[in-house]
Amino acid sequence: MGRRITQPSTGTGAPAQDAQWAGERRSAAGVAVLFFTALFGLDAGAGRLDVTRGILWTGLAVLVFVILLPLRVSTRPGLLGARGLFVEHTVRTDSLVSVRWSDGVSQRMILRDTEGNRVEIDPRVLVRNPAMWRHLDADAQTSIRRGTLLCGATAMRRLAKRIDDETARTVFKVSGLDGAPPRCGSEGGGGGGR
Repeated sequence: MGRRITQPSTGTGAPAQDAQWAGERRSAAGVAVLFFTALFGLDAGAGRLDVTRGILWTGLAVLVFVILLPLRVSTRPGLLGARGLFVEHTVRTDSLVSVRWSDGVSQRMILRDTEGNRVEIDPRVLVRNPAMWRHLDADAQTSIRRGTLLCGATAMRRLAKRIDDETARTVFKVSGLDGAPPRCGSEGGGGGGR
């Protein structure tokens, strides 16, 4: 369990949260509702629906929602927090000891601080939220200067490269330099124009 941290660094910067978390929460709820509707509908159609089965399907739908609900990640100078449905874990990002990757079905970034706190997050959250990445990167540099971050420079460089690549892709896409053929003035017509 992550302990509450009361004295973060005095760095500047506003707190930052995952801008896409609300949409992911809605998606998790939507999948759970569809799951419930499908099970309930199949049972009702087959004439096997009763109170016990209705409660079972409701419980399974709630379980699907809990499994799919992503952690709500937020940062502020000196702290990174990941809040689940029942518990919140925080780490002092200005006193990191290690930053590791856990590759598997879904990639995870595991951060540990000098107080023994541990947070596990999806690195895509940092990729799509530059303000959160800036907080973590600045605090990781503080940890390196203080000599506490002994294991993790490679993981931070790996994430920085991923964020730089994603930013470059976005810039190229927005500017029209992503390799897609240029659009002509009229759809499907011959001779369109430059």
